[in-house]
Amino acid sequence: LYFCRHGERWELQLKGSGKTPYSRSGDGRAVLRSSVREFLCSEAMHYLGIPTSRAASLVVSDDDVWRDQFYNGNVTKERGAIVLRLAKSWFRIGSLEILAHSGELDLQRKLLDFVIQEHFPSIAMNDSNRYLEFFSTVVLETANLIALWMSVGFAHGVCNTDNFSLLSITIDYGPFGFMDSYDPNFVPNTSDDEGRYKIGNQANVGMFNLNKLLQALKPLLDPRQKQLASQILEEYGKYYYIRFTELFKGKLGLLGEDENDNYLIAFLLKVSLLF
Repeated sequence: LYFCRHGERWELQLKGSGKTPYSRSGDGRAVLRSSVREFLCSEAMHYLGIPTSRAASLVVSDDDVWRDQFYNGNVTKERGAIVLRLAKSWFRIGSLEILAHSGELDLQRKLLDFVIQEHFPSIAMNDSNRYLEFFSTVVLETANLIALWMSVGFAHGVCNTDNFSLLSITIDYGPFGFMDSYDPNFVPNTSDDEGRYKIGNQANVGMFNLNKLLQALKPLLDPRQKQLASQILEEYGKYYYIRFTELFKGKLGLLGEDENDNYLIAFLLKVSLLF
């Protein structure tokens, strides 16, 4: 469903409205607690200048929803709610990954062409390298997004391929959190016992997810394009580091280029661990 405003098209999505074919074993419902958090955080991220989905409305439900909030076996009854959220697209890396995994290459190609035509106007549809250009853009924008997350101390909490947007926007606010003080081991997700999605690992997880995207695209690429795509992915770390440094230099008011800037940023982050 699209909502047109000022020539833009937005996809509307109800979170918490009930079961869908994608609910897996869940009930597809949402509780008021998490719905308020998503509404507030998505709007906060927007006004912080970070690409994100938006929240249009929140409706409280009369239905009870049962949840184990802290994953400790203590299931309690909570008030249900539904959030109407908006994004230019809700397609994720996982949307392509599942089609590649099931061998539905024709459908995958149609989906890719649709996404490129609708959301990547700089890529010509008659360009034989359009999938390569698409991948290059997603790699660059994903690096930018995660650097922006780090610049405000935001930890997503569940950085799997199903929660990474093909448009490189922040989506699916679940067990997210903001650091009160710098801690690279900060984990907002109480079910993440191994700390896979700790804030200090978000850039690495981004690389992991982009590699999964590359694997999904490979059946649609020729040998030369596969080699070039692998080289593009190898540049991800450089893109992230450059953007991360730019953002933190801006916070510190550092102008120009100085080889000591990076040492200062690293030193200040290390010092903050002592407080």
